[in-house]
Amino acid sequence: MSDAVAVIPARYASTRFPGKPLVPLLGRPMLLWVADLCAEAVGAANVVIATEDERIRSVAVDAGFRAEMTSERALTGTDRIAEIADRLGSDTILNVQGDEPLIDPQDIVRIAAVKRAHPEVVVNGYHPLGPEEDPTDPNLPKVVIDRDERLLYMSRAAIPGTKVGGRSPDVAYLKQVCIYGFSPADLRRFAEAGAAEGKGPLESAEDIEILRFLELGHPVRMVRTSRTSLAVDAPGDVAKVEAALRSDPQS
Repeated sequence: MSDAVAVIPARYASTRFPGKPLVPLLGRPMLLWVADLCAEAVGAANVVIATEDERIRSVAVDAGFRAEMTSERALTGTDRIAEIADRLGSDTILNVQGDEPLIDPQDIVRIAAVKRAHPEVVVNGYHPLGPEEDPTDPNLPKVVIDRDERLLYMSRAAIPGTKVGGRSPDVAYLKQVCIYGFSPADLRRFAEAGAAEGKGPLESAEDIEILRFLELGHPVRMVRTSRTSLAVDAPGDVAKVEAALRSDPQS
């Protein structure tokens, strides 16, 4: 098997934000910002864009990246990657979400290393919420972990909660950073469950795909990333992400 492969699932037909992977950030499609960061981490030859849309495939290929066409029926980005897992030739497959153009390439490297060291678990990133981030924001999946950084639960609600409601003053709220580490076997199990039953009830309720693994009893190890991320979830996020890119010395 070759080195780790970073796959960016890029769906054009998004309900909330159609064409999101191609939205320009400082004049460059968002997808390519993320692909460049992945290339820093694993090398451009090990970056793959998985998409159902010819427009996205064309942009990726014109920029020198490999693109693989997938079906329109994929339930999630991870299902999309599972469709092509056998073509990738690697036992460490990274899912790097295409709407987070401020991730640190070294965090991709670290998550790949943790997956290699712990092949029996799925790996995902997390980071404490910043002071400007609201734990009640449903666009930010919140993470609860145990002392060994194993995932206990993830929710769009503000967890952990309190008996009287409101924010807890005694815990740091954590959020998901969308870099994942899988093996081909992890992806097969995930996709087989989706094909047989669709999304799990928790996965469907929260709209958080990593919960399918928890529902299957598959352990998830969380890895603290070196910095937070800023995602483009909706059109209104574009301006603040562009501002962050302008001020980011790595951009």
